[in-house]
Parts: sequence; structure tokens; C-alpha cells
Amino acid sequence: MKVVILAGGFGSRISEESHLRPKPMIEIGRYPILWHIMKGYSHFGFNDFVICAGYRQDVIKEYFEDYFLHRSDVTFDFTNGQRDMVVHNTSVEPWRVTVADTGYATMTAGRINRIRPYVDDEPFMLTYGDGVSDVDPNDILAFHRASGAIVTLTAVKASQRFGVLDIDDGGCVGDFREKSDSDDAYINGGFMVCEPRVFDVINQREDPDGDDFSGVTLEALARSGKLSAYRYDGFWSCMDTQRDMQQLISLWNAGNAPWKVW
Repeated sequence: MKVVILAGGFGSRISEESHLRPKPMIEIGRYPILWHIMKGYSHFGFNDFVICAGYRQDVIKEYFEDYFLHRSDVTFDFTNGQRDMVVHNTSVEPWRVTVADTGYATMTAGRINRIRPYVDDEPFMLTYGDGVSDVDPNDILAFHRASGAIVTLTAVKASQRFGVLDIDDGGCVGDFREKSDSDDAYINGGFMVCEPRVFDVINQREDPDGDDFSGVTLEALARSGKLSAYRYDGFWSCMDTQRDMQQLISLWNAGNAPWKVW
């Protein structure tokens, strides 16, 4: 099963870092947060990735182009007047990575719509390129298959700067609503499973490129009873601001990163 990661936005809330690179390429420790997300999926057996790139997509493509070299011990031999390279050992993960240009200013529903040829009309994982968690995607997948939903998202509790979800006892999402100061409610933490029918929902709109996946597509699915939520009370965090970034870096540098399941 493929894992689709949204990595094309501008990251305007963390512009101190994202003015030169897409937010998923901001480093936690020595590695981009995109790498951390992929390592988590890979640990649980998911190694086929589709990256929805846009803003500064060149940074993402060049990172993976050089990834093998940077993760290997090599000897460069110029003694014969040419460059011979010998790879001694490598610690490269068994990943297959497709980096797709989904447009510079395309909204998230449009980005997902544009990678349809790469998911082979099969169910796929989907998450945002700025959120880490120790959740097991296999548990989400099992819940999704039992739900009969078109999309299952992972519902997490977090500080109330996000819109919240109304979820019934069976895990069906009835509505998205604005947060209130008294809320101790679940929000959409990403780490989703999608049926290929989600593309039909996206394309019901006149201009899918201009639609926000969460604010338009998922709300439509909620109204039709086709959106489910896997409640997760373990670790989850997103890198939405400079403060979020510093907290994640502090956890990583202290050797206390809960999302490091590998």
C-alpha cells in the first residue's frame, strides 16, 4: 500500500524556516521532518511513498537524488584519470519514492487529485508532511476496513488552535466545528486511509485545485456518513510554528522523541 504525503505548501506560519525550503524539509536533528514521517511508516512495513510536492519541489527531489550517496561509505578513485566510485556499505532504507509536481499554489484536495495515477486505483495511506506520531498505521487500516468509510482519519487531542471533530460512539464523524476554549475534543491528526472513491468526491467540485481537502472534501464525507475517525491517545505533534519546531528538536536532541519507534 502506498503512502501519500502532502509536502507542497508554503509553510507561511513558520516562514522563518520555510522561505528557503518547503516545511517538510525543515530538519529535526539532522533529518527533515519528512524523513521522520517516512521512517515511522517504514518501521511498520510501509515503504512505497508518493510525495505531493509544489513549493520548492527541487529541494525534495535533490534530497532523494543524493540520499543513497549521503547514507553510504564510498571511495572515490581518480588515479586513472576518471572517477571510479566504490560503495563499501550503506544504511539506506528499502524505500520507493515518487516525488510528484502537484503545482505551486494548488490546494490540498487538488494535490491529492493530481497523484491519482501513482496510487493505481487502490486504497492508500495519506498524511501531512509536518506531523509526527507513534501510531501504528496497521491499526488505522484495520479500523478503516471495518468501518466501511471512504476515508478514515486519526483523531488526536491537541492544543485548541484547530477545528474539532464531532465523533459518535461508532467512530463516524458527523461534523467539523469551530473550537471553543472549553473543548477537550479530538482534531484531525492526519495519518489517514483513503479508498480510491475519494477521487470521485474531490472531482464533484468545479475546481478541485482550489479546494482544501480537510475543509471541503472531508466535510462532504462527514455529511454523507462516509468519514470515520480512529481515536488515538498516544503521541502526536505537528510542526506548525517555530515554537513547535523547537519543542520537537528538544525532544530529539534529548533522546526522548516519542515518535522514534524504529
